[in-house]
Amino acid sequence: MSDVRTATGAGADTGTGMTRRRFGVLAGAGAAALAVPGSAQAARASRRAYLGTYTTQPGGGTGIGLASYRPRSGELASTGVLAGVQNPSFLALSPDRRTLYAVDERAEGAVTAVRVGAGAPEVLGRARATGGADPCHLSVHPGGRFLLTANYTGGSVCVHPVGRGGVLGEATDVVQHTGSGPDPERQEGPHAHMVVTDPGGRYVVAVDLGTDSVHTYRLDPRTGRLEERGRAAMRPGAGPRHLAFHPSGRHAYVANELDSTLVVCGYERRTGTLTPGTPQPTLPPGAGLTGRNYPAGVLVSPDGRFVYVSNRGHDSVAAFAVERGGAALRPLSATPSGGSYPRHITLDPSGTLLFAANQKSGTVAAFRVDRGTGRRARC
Repeated sequence: MSDVRTATGAGADTGTGMTRRRFGVLAGAGAAALAVPGSAQAARASRRAYLGTYTTQPGGGTGIGLASYRPRSGELASTGVLAGVQNPSFLALSPDRRTLYAVDERAEGAVTAVRVGAGAPEVLGRARATGGADPCHLSVHPGGRFLLTANYTGGSVCVHPVGRGGVLGEATDVVQHTGSGPDPERQEGPHAHMVVTDPGGRYVVAVDLGTDSVHTYRLDPRTGRLEERGRAAMRPGAGPRHLAFHPSGRHAYVANELDSTLVVCGYERRTGTLTPGTPQPTLPPGAGLTGRNYPAGVLVSPDGRFVYVSNRGHDSVAAFAVERGGAALRPLSATPSGGSYPRHITLDPSGTLLFAANQKSGTVAAFRVDRGTGRRARC
């Protein structure tokens, strides 16, 4: 969270980049904030998208951005705003895609549930406290019974039970991380930046930028409490931010925000043990920069053949070819992100469209992905 958060402002879209509307996050099915309509006919015409924003920044938005896109062209269009949800900077869909969950990234952190699908989106119940400051990421456990949230400034991970109809209950657990790192400005204490369940649904993995560590937990399905089972140490000062698993579940890829690297990690599915490998740059050789670069999002193509990382500062999306069954990555290219400071990237369910949310320019750019080569072209 090194960047100055840009919230969404009002305005109409002017093409695939939505250049007059400042959207902060666009996440997709699998990353969970872009939902596909239920009917096949609707899916052929357009698909829904939900966009995270910051409502407390000057010129910011008023809630969750509502949008749609056309799968064939990648064209994005604004369809409105669900007002009243505070700082919904990251979003996650339930497995049945009927409920959308949003963080409230403020000092008194909270999460909100929203009913989506048929009809207009509707807030369910009241916001629930996360027990920590500035929640910046959340995900739904595969069974749909628990919501997992990472509190950045609070340096903790929170669990909420999911009740009938997607309504959230009070937190069942808040696990506080401890420690620090060598960067005095960014690593003065723990900063949980992401929490996600592994592909087998057995372990919960939490990435902590402040302590250069990745924690592995078991979630008790009866009590909703987390038990730590392991901890992997990244290179001191790396600042791990986000992690994405290979579909095989045998490898994971960690994007390090503070040293602009990507690490291939071995993953033991039976024990939840993560073993980091050698870091490699997220930037191409000779990349000229006037300031620092901060990798943000990392994702894996549905077929497991490519890995993508967004570079804030270089303003690009780097592509890597997956080799040796997921154990190695080969740099392919770094494509301009279509704006400034690409914070979040996602693929649509088909894997043929990649969206990049450029925070400082207030744009969302769409790219066509060649599933054979992994290369991208602006829609």
